[in-house]
This record gives sequence, structure tokens and C-alpha cells, in this order.
Amino acid sequence: MTESLDRDRLAAWRAYIEASQRLFTRLEDDLRACSGLSFADYHVLVLLSEAPGQRLRMGELADRLVFSPSRLTYQISSMQRRGLATRQPCPQDGRGSEAVLTAAGLLALREAAPHHLHSVRTHLMDGLDDAEVAALNRIFARLGRRLQGPTAP
Repeated sequence: MTESLDRDRLAAWRAYIEASQRLFTRLEDDLRACSGLSFADYHVLVLLSEAPGQRLRMGELADRLVFSPSRLTYQISSMQRRGLATRQPCPQDGRGSEAVLTAAGLLALREAAPHHLHSVRTHLMDGLDDAEVAALNRIFARLGRRLQGPTAP
């Protein structure tokens, strides 16, 4: 049997879960209200806009988004119907495919970004001091590295 969490760790866990869900919901609601984009849409657009040639292999994009391949296929198909991204064969490997940012997708990102940044600042960053920002960065960078490792049994 797994040992339960002590009172402080249980309180930290519950505070994290509740606050992170509220934060994500608020950010997504704000994003949808100002741009019609979901958080997933926005994240795809950001990653594609930063990639060389504004394109990424589907597998790499899925890894970066922490999406299953089928979830990414659904996401890109939805974005393709709206003209935000497209899926093309990989030029170096005809068997693979890449997600590619469209001009409309780049425009949608540029229009949404200032509003999303304002939302992130308002609901998270402006309420933290420099030490808290550094602590969040340190904690989540370390956690992210640990979670990218081999899956535990």
C-alpha cells in the first residue's frame, strides 16, 4: 500500500490542482473570447511559428504538445478546416508528414498574442514577485525533465 501524503504535501497538491485548473480555464476562456482559438490551437500556432520554415514533423509536434498521435491528427484536421494550419508530406521522407503554419494561422496568432499575454500577466505573472517566478521556473523545469524520462512501471 502506498503511504499517504503528509498534511503539508496534501495541501500543496490540492492547491496546485485547484489553482492550475482555474488558471487554465480562465486563460482558455479569455483566449476564446478574444480570438475564437482554443488553448490547443494557440499552442500549435506558437510552436509552428517558432519552427524553421514554420513547419514541424507531426511526431515532434505531438511530443512538444504532449498529445497522442491521434489527438494531434484531430487537432491539425480541425485547424486545417479553419485555414490555420495544413498537413503536408515531409520533403525529406515521403512516409512522414508535417504540420505547416498558414498565413491565416500566423495572422490569427499575431492578433491573439497580445490579448493572451495580457491574460497570462493578469491571472498569473503580475501576482508573483521575482523569487516566486524563479521558484516556479525551477520547480516546473525540473518536473518537466523528470517526466520526460522513461515511464515508471
